[in-house]
Amino acid sequence: MVSFCYTYVMNIIFICHGNICRSPVAEIIFSDLAKENNLDINVSSRATSLEEIGNDIYPPMRRVLHNHGYIDVHHSATRISRSEFESADYIFYMDKNNLYYLERLFGPSDKYHLITEYLDNIEIEDPWYTDRFEYVYQRIKKAVEAIIKQIKK
Repeated sequence: MVSFCYTYVMNIIFICHGNICRSPVAEIIFSDLAKENNLDINVSSRATSLEEIGNDIYPPMRRVLHNHGYIDVHHSATRISRSEFESADYIFYMDKNNLYYLERLFGPSDKYHLITEYLDNIEIEDPWYTDRFEYVYQRIKKAVEAIIKQIKK
């Protein structure tokens, strides 16, 4: 008799407007921390808009990543698809505008969570508009650390 062992792998998607600043940073930091904590989790980042599709991480945010040791990062902005939505366990968004567009694309869902849900429930601003790239990096890092801590419970 053959026995099968199936291990479920959690699927997390980080969302922001264009997938060139906040969500790729969350994906990069989360991937790093998941490896450090021996967590087998699929993680990706996506946009809610079509504006930046194919573009790399925005240069000022790339400089911040570089300053924190993330030197060889490859990225191409991608919009979330229906199949990605359906296969996700958790979709962490950055601000209420991201949630608005997610709900327009896929309807209401209990998969949607503010990225700072386990931290302070304060939205993460878009540095493309505020020019506070280091500040946003630090907020995302703290939020991702809180998510990792929650997963480990």
